[in-house]
Amino acid sequence: MTDDDFKKKFWKHLDDSPFVMLAISGNDHSHSQPMTAQFDDDLPNDLYFFTSSHNGFVKAAQAGERDAVVSFSSKGHDFFASVHGLITIDNDEAKIDKFWSPMVAAWFEEGRDDPQVTLIRVDLGRAEFWEAGTGSFMKEMASAIFNKSAHEQGRKHQRETRFAA
Repeated sequence: MTDDDFKKKFWKHLDDSPFVMLAISGNDHSHSQPMTAQFDDDLPNDLYFFTSSHNGFVKAAQAGERDAVVSFSSKGHDFFASVHGLITIDNDEAKIDKFWSPMVAAWFEEGRDDPQVTLIRVDLGRAEFWEAGTGSFMKEMASAIFNKSAHEQGRKHQRETRFAA
């Protein structure tokens, strides 16, 4: 599979279940929590997240701690991703309107006009993808157990790549 094949699978699986673990990395005060990713074909290589202006991600970005990791497991637990990127506060009104939904509104007492509404963007960079549970993967791994080549077989279903240059 090519880099683009893995990226397409990532977007497809994320569209099916947009729930990820977002983490700030590289400091002693790491912050990690489940988040719902917002994304759109018109805004490639980026993920967006609504949060409160008091959230640890916002505070980290304001302090210059922008290194982030997005961890993802597909709904069927047959596709995994670890994507590194940079967090930026992106309170662009057009983007907030684009991604606003009743589900997002439920998190804010004053709805869309709540002063705590903050949109953060993760500019995606280095990514690692793993595919498991497919028929070919299971057959190859069973064969690998007997041929002692599990690592080699597993590499066929794993890819390290970049979203942006």
